[in-house]
Amino acid sequence: MKRIVLTGGGTAGHVTPNIALIPRLRELGYDIQYIGSYDGIEKKLIEEMDIPYHGISSGKLRRYFDLKNFSDPFRVIKGYAEARSILKKLKPDIVFSKGGFVAVPVVLAAKHCHIPVIIHESDMTPGLANKLAIPSATKVCCNFPETLQYLPQDKAVLTGSPIRTELHEGSRAAALDFCRFSADKPVLMVIGGSLGSANVNSAIRGILPELLKTFQVIHLCGKDKLDPSLENTQGYVQFEYIKKELADLFALADVVVSRAGANAICELLELRKPALLIPLGSNASRGDQILNAESFQRQGFCEVLLEENLKPELLLEAISKLYTSRADYIRAMEKSSQSSAIEKITGLIEEIVSSR
Repeated sequence: MKRIVLTGGGTAGHVTPNIALIPRLRELGYDIQYIGSYDGIEKKLIEEMDIPYHGISSGKLRRYFDLKNFSDPFRVIKGYAEARSILKKLKPDIVFSKGGFVAVPVVLAAKHCHIPVIIHESDMTPGLANKLAIPSATKVCCNFPETLQYLPQDKAVLTGSPIRTELHEGSRAAALDFCRFSADKPVLMVIGGSLGSANVNSAIRGILPELLKTFQVIHLCGKDKLDPSLENTQGYVQFEYIKKELADLFALADVVVSRAGANAICELLELRKPALLIPLGSNASRGDQILNAESFQRQGFCEVLLEENLKPELLLEAISKLYTSRADYIRAMEKSSQSSAIEKITGLIEEIVSSR
């Protein structure tokens, strides 16, 4: 049986694309194993899927001063030794890495063991972990056309991001019933990211009376960010987090307001959902969400409103334009070459495995 080791962790964004690949890899007959950190978010998510999980030591390499900079390199060295031992035991045909610092020792160990590696880079420019890992990779997949210029020409492949197939299987009727909405009024869905965004939440709630004149609003606001004063507001529902019903809510949404994390916007592209992206500012990140949003805007997939411009009149105007021109955004997304990532990536995996 063919065997693949998946790796990646630290955040959900470094795990969910791997999870999206698993059903197709099973169909292709792969024995799937996972290497992650001892107790990272990836451990619980992967074990829920009955995938054998192997934990290794993990440390973060930082560009800024932190006392952990003195201890984490030793954790990375330990993780490398553990990854080598696991790979020698498992003898996989290939390793697929979604990134995060836990993946670096796995990729380096795979190269030492002469095992081919495919890396996936989600953001416009490679983060530090993938910069360290790319020299050891056979191929590097990416989400954005602009990313190709930052990657070795002989390794780079534009694939888009693997999206869970179940997101395509939502029921609009089920979502109408779940939200208690009417079928004759458009639906705006607001997604603040996995932790929720206080700024986006506040801005949306500030214009809610105006929004409700045109839309019904689904608001995924994040943990501990519900507003009790808005409970039972006609045409408005709020949730901290949605898992099981997410596909149904996507099926119901006509347009979306979202942060611009790479996985989130690739889901919107795959589902052909016109979006207003409000990227996390460069003061709160390395600026990758701004670059992601600008790329999607250049390709005609979305509108963008920077956080510093998050004023009521500008937000209302942007949402109105998004809804009025939604057919244009959908046409642009239908022409994109950044779709069907699961087939592209598993095809690349099969090609490399069969050539060994």
